[in-house]
Amino acid sequence: MKRRQTIALTAALCAGLLAMPATAQQKLKVGLMLPYTGTFAALGNAIENGFKLYVQEQGGKIGGREIEYFRVDDESDPAKATDNVGKLINRDKVDVVVGTVHSGVVMAMAKVARDSNTLLIVPNAGANALTGPMCAPNIFRSSFSNWQSAYAAGVVAAERGHKTAASITWKYAAGDEMASAFKEGFAKGGGKVVKELNLPFPGVEFQALLTEIASLKPDATFAFFAGGGAVKFVKDYAAAGLMKSVPLYGPGFLTDGTLEAQGAAAQGVLTTLHYADDLPNAKDKSFRLGYAKTYKLQPDVYAAQGYDAAQLLGAGLSGVNGDVSRRADMIKAMEAAKIDSPRGAFTLSKAHNPVHDIYLRKVEGNSNKYQKVAVKALADPATGCKM
Repeated sequence: MKRRQTIALTAALCAGLLAMPATAQQKLKVGLMLPYTGTFAALGNAIENGFKLYVQEQGGKIGGREIEYFRVDDESDPAKATDNVGKLINRDKVDVVVGTVHSGVVMAMAKVARDSNTLLIVPNAGANALTGPMCAPNIFRSSFSNWQSAYAAGVVAAERGHKTAASITWKYAAGDEMASAFKEGFAKGGGKVVKELNLPFPGVEFQALLTEIASLKPDATFAFFAGGGAVKFVKDYAAAGLMKSVPLYGPGFLTDGTLEAQGAAAQGVLTTLHYADDLPNAKDKSFRLGYAKTYKLQPDVYAAQGYDAAQLLGAGLSGVNGDVSRRADMIKAMEAAKIDSPRGAFTLSKAHNPVHDIYLRKVEGNSNKYQKVAVKALADPATGCKM
């Protein structure tokens, strides 16, 4: 009798295993292609931390799948991007790639993702083309487009009565797009950009350009830099005596993750972004508490975007019970998702870019303090997207 029961039980277990999708019995392979060295290293680490925090909160699984991580340092180098993402796709056989920060790098990644039909979730890089001409069913963004945060800065600067402005950015895709979007938003309110200044990425020799701003005497300056470059720019701007005579505006990356290093120089700077340090919503409070407990650090926008990349992937996996072979159904589930984000709930546009509120923030102490909603439910125009 016992032998027959054992045989029956073994048969039932085997039948159950055979009935399960093969993918459900394996770990989901997630490739993290992020900057772990150089100017943007802190940003890459924050994104990874945020992603892993969400997975941890779900008991180590999303969509019923345990996660196995594969990491590649993209070095913020577009010339190495194709080879680096190829390591994850061809060598490691990942199910999804999550990355990256640098807009030039992400464009090369997107081309490889399109050609190989690899699922790509972008947790930062805002290159407009990614959800414009390069849009594709398998490419999603959990962050922003360059147009969104910079356009809102232009709207705010005009609303605050400024009539002229200078812009200063790194000369690469993100810098060009940020400057153009600010100009568009500023012009909508009657403002005029009198000079567009730039320097090669990741250069930080600002003095000559600051001297030119001082001679132009615009009503305001718009600046886009991030990471170590943002730290030096804000310090140099303040040291040049410009902070009081020519108010400084920028997208939130100018002061996110950099305030401790910028110190007193950053006080009073106004930025626009889809996240702030003290948003009035319960999700953000729980996220910030969980992040601080886990990493002994305060989270920033990069951590929130990594967290939301994991949420977006989780929505897709839940829609197919973890079976990534059901690609079309998984994409539909991601497209239909309403993400309960620390930034406030958001949905995705048809181009797979977040539709979210952009906030005005002011630097006070070591915080980017929420002031108001600068532009509500701002959707990127997704110019050129044929999807």
